[in-house]
Amino acid sequence: MATALRGSGYPFTIVECAVDSSSIRSGMDMNEVDVAVISASLRDGNDAGFNVTREIRVNHPKTEVIMLLESDDQYTVTEAFHAGASGVLSRDESFELLCKCIHAVSQGQVWANSKELHFLLDALVQNRPISTGSAKVPKPSNSLTSREQGVVQLVAEGLTNRDISKHLHLSEHTVRNYLFRIYNKLGTSNRLELALYVLHHRKVGDADRP
Repeated sequence: MATALRGSGYPFTIVECAVDSSSIRSGMDMNEVDVAVISASLRDGNDAGFNVTREIRVNHPKTEVIMLLESDDQYTVTEAFHAGASGVLSRDESFELLCKCIHAVSQGQVWANSKELHFLLDALVQNRPISTGSAKVPKPSNSLTSREQGVVQLVAEGLTNRDISKHLHLSEHTVRNYLFRIYNKLGTSNRLELALYVLHHRKVGDADRP
């Protein structure tokens, strides 16, 4: 995979390759990693990748994690995001899709297909935490300004901070400040929770319509 990624045409720099938890920990400690692609199943255990992802979230909070899953069933997908992944991808998907996933996550986006997002939405509706740390049930959005609501919608559509800044004619610094205030007002902590918050309220709104 490392050789293929180097020749993919994307501007990837591969700093380390590992197949077990211990080697991944060592590689993370010795290198500055923007995106780590972790298999759920490692040489030292079928679910070892979940534990390593949790450790990365605590010890290397600036590193985004993509988990490669043997199965994309609801339990596995929600566990991956609960462990702290920013993206999930089934091993059955194409190499090109993996490259797109890595690029998107490196730009601050969350990567999951529509079925996987619905799994996460169901988990949110059931009040089950889906991200690492102190995940909270989102608060009502009554206190959001119209500008903040616009930013929320663009995040839910998958736009990066750079895309949002261009769309709204704002600096990226201003967009980050908006997101910080939005997270505090809604009780969310990251883009995934914010996107799921929007999906949840759309679902509730559809259910309330006659």
